[in-house]
Amino acid sequence: MSSKVERSQLARAMSTRDVIALAFGTMIGWGWIMLAGEWVSLAGTLGAILAFAVGAVLCVFVGMTYAELTPALPLAGGELVFSYRGMGYLPSWITGWMITFAYVGVAAWEGPALATAIDYVLPVPRVGYLWSIAGFDVYISWVLIGTAGGALLAILNYRGVKSSAIFQTFATIALAIGGLAFFFGSVVKGDAAHLLPAFTDSRGFVAVILMVPAMFVGFDVIPQAAEEMKIPLNKIAKILIAAICMAAFWYMLMILSITLSAPADVRDSGGVPVADAFAYAMGNPVFGKIMIIVAMCGILTSWNGFIIGATRVLFSMGRAKMLPEVFGRVHKKHNTPTAAILLVAIITCASPLLGKSALVWFVDASAFGTVVAYFMVALSFLFLRKREPDLARPYKVKGGAVVGVLAICVALFFLYLYLPIGPGSLLPVEWVLVLVWVALGVVLYIMNSVKNKSVSIEEREFLLFGDEYSRPDRRLHTERKA
Repeated sequence: MSSKVERSQLARAMSTRDVIALAFGTMIGWGWIMLAGEWVSLAGTLGAILAFAVGAVLCVFVGMTYAELTPALPLAGGELVFSYRGMGYLPSWITGWMITFAYVGVAAWEGPALATAIDYVLPVPRVGYLWSIAGFDVYISWVLIGTAGGALLAILNYRGVKSSAIFQTFATIALAIGGLAFFFGSVVKGDAAHLLPAFTDSRGFVAVILMVPAMFVGFDVIPQAAEEMKIPLNKIAKILIAAICMAAFWYMLMILSITLSAPADVRDSGGVPVADAFAYAMGNPVFGKIMIIVAMCGILTSWNGFIIGATRVLFSMGRAKMLPEVFGRVHKKHNTPTAAILLVAIITCASPLLGKSALVWFVDASAFGTVVAYFMVALSFLFLRKREPDLARPYKVKGGAVVGVLAICVALFFLYLYLPIGPGSLLPVEWVLVLVWVALGVVLYIMNSVKNKSVSIEEREFLLFGDEYSRPDRRLHTERKA
């Protein structure tokens, strides 16, 4: 092996504001616009709010493991890096591959969501019929909207993380302003009588709990971008936990807002419940269209966040020679992982061709990948507490062993929800998607293991962690590529 090993690095460009917008904007997204009315119908006003409070507490336990590990190992790849450090190569590869599935699956759905939102505000002419998938007719005119959105975000990400961060910040601010307008409008124009029933029954409460995990996915993109942050390391941990709490507060506020705004028959019969409820409360359909524009900001922030997440995992895997090395290279001018961005862009730009209904399968299946990653991070947290007690931890969680065990239990609970024995089992077609992704991963794992069998432990340690974060007993002194 040559004594000279090159390691690409990403540029530090993200401020505190950028990181907050990245996490919060990615978590909120579009789902609340469509589902808030259903949450109230299932569990009642206070029942739905309580379900999100419980879900937030559960997510905080997982989030605390991320909060300790991210500033300790602030490197692109996040979960991939944590699991390698705690458990080794194979668990790391599995974790990286499954979280990539999660991010790509959700990002692929955002194009159809954008087309749906625009169609509500300004009906899109049905031109150029292609085919029907899962009962949804796909037209070229509809596809082009989603493809254009994907291309725009790909260009922003290609031009540098700061470009995508600025976009994320402005879109998140617009989303927050719109949500607050919905809340204050519902307080002024709504009716407290709509708040009843406060609770329905335990079955409805459990049904909402089942939906909660998917609504909090997104805080985990913070570790992916940690290498590109120019903020104090212990601040990253605080932002991560704060983002979960902010998202929980947002969902509770939107539940209260939609309930005050309109009676149950309006909330339940509307095509886009939040928009229809706001239009009802304000007595003018234009307010419904305003809420859809707000929702489009949520679509774009979520989409942008998951593109950042997916591309950074692919970059980290490529840099560590766990995937083809082309994914581990950065653009000389923009310092962005060009090949990873191109691959994710192709997927997201092509995804509208599958229509809106079929892509729901991708979202549900990718949620399984997320909770697998949560489980692996919680395990890594405990392993690292045991194996590397002296690892520099800018933020250290109190009661580490207890928090780690609780995080594992939460992750296992989330996994149970999606298994065939659980109450929210994936559909057969969704399991097929999971198995296809796993099979593709097995092929790539074998191919790269054969191709890079000469890579030493010291070299891979350096490629993953660099000189600064490599373990002393495995350190490889090399020249680095700036």
